[in-house]
Amino acid sequence: MLVLLDPLREFTLMTVFLRLFLAALFGACIGLERGMRHHAAGFRTYSIVCIGAASVMLLSQYLLLAFGSGDPSRMGAQVISGIGFLGAGTILITGHSRGQRVKGLTTAAGLWSAACMGLAIGAGFYEAAVMILLLLLVLIAGLTHLDEAHIKTAAAMQVYIEYDSSDLPFSDLLLIIRSAGWHMSTIEFLANDPSRPYMVLLDLRRDGPGITKSALLQQLHAVEGVLCAEDL
Repeated sequence: MLVLLDPLREFTLMTVFLRLFLAALFGACIGLERGMRHHAAGFRTYSIVCIGAASVMLLSQYLLLAFGSGDPSRMGAQVISGIGFLGAGTILITGHSRGQRVKGLTTAAGLWSAACMGLAIGAGFYEAAVMILLLLLVLIAGLTHLDEAHIKTAAAMQVYIEYDSSDLPFSDLLLIIRSAGWHMSTIEFLANDPSRPYMVLLDLRRDGPGITKSALLQQLHAVEGVLCAEDL
C-alpha cells in the first residue's frame, strides 16, 4: 500500500488538489457530528480549519521546492499553536454562579485534532490522516452515549423550553425529569414577547445514573404544548 501511494506524495497540481479535497472531506466528517449536536463549530468550521492546516503544509513544501529554503515543520508548529485561539472561542461557561459548567472542550479539542489531521494530509501522510479520522469519529461520535450514560455519573444541563401558552404543564415536566434520574435546581422565566412563544430556562442536574441528555430532551419535547426543548 505504501508503494501504491508513492505517486500521490509527489508535489504536483493533481496531488495538491487531492490533498485539499481530502482535507475538506475529512474535516467535514468530524464537524458533521458537532453540527448535529448544535455546537458553534460545525462541518463548515472543521472543513475550513483542516483545509487551512493542509494549505500551510503545502505552502511550506512549495517554498522549499521553489526557493530551496524553508522549514515545513516551523510553519506547521505555528498552526498547532495558533489553532488554540479558535478553540478557546468555542469554550463557554454557562449556568448560574452556583452551577456553572464548562462546555465546548470536546469541540475545541476536535478543532485542534482537525488541524493536525490537515497537516498530515498536506504533507502527504495519507495513512496517518485516515487513522486520525477513524479514531476521531469513534471518540467523538461513537463514545458520546457511553460517556454520558456510564462514565459521567454526575452531569448538568441548562434546558431552554418554548411552549405555546402560559399554562405550561410543569407537573408533567417534573415527572419526566425525576423519573429520568434528573432533578431541577433552578427555573427562570424569560421576558415574554406577545409575538413569540413563552420561554423558560431550567437548570437540571444528575448526580447518579440516569438517561442521557438527548433522551431527556426528546421526552420533554414530546409533552403536549412544548414547542422546543434544547440543551444550551
